[in-house]
Amino acid sequence: MRTTVQLLLVASLYGCVATTPRPDAGDQLVDPIPFSLALEEIVTTGIRQRLPDPASARFGRTLAGERTLNGRKEIVVCGFVNSKDPPGGSGGDQAFIAKIYPDSGSSFELVTMGSASETRRLVARTCSAAGMPISDSDLNTQL
Repeated sequence: MRTTVQLLLVASLYGCVATTPRPDAGDQLVDPIPFSLALEEIVTTGIRQRLPDPASARFGRTLAGERTLNGRKEIVVCGFVNSKDPPGGSGGDQAFIAKIYPDSGSSFELVTMGSASETRRLVARTCSAAGMPISDSDLNTQL
């Protein structure tokens, strides 16, 4: 009987092995990082390139965090920008999410940007889920 119990115990533990943790999924939290001058330069340059009047861009609150996704380090940036349309009118506040890849020459990728309420909600929800709570009330905080 004792041998049978020992065999059952060993057999039940046989399937328990240590596994390597899975890489971060896209919806996992980021580790907040300070918004350095170098990071600010990369983000403002990347966003300005996509605006009709880049010189008029005024950035609101912007948050950054880093994570590793599929073995690749990335910095996720959430924020707001206000710029003018080419004729000089207000283009409105736009929410954005961008990614910077430090291991790839700090390449910049704009994930989404827009002024529509659905885009703004998407940015707020996505950034909050990643651990960077940002909302429309952050629009007036300028960099």
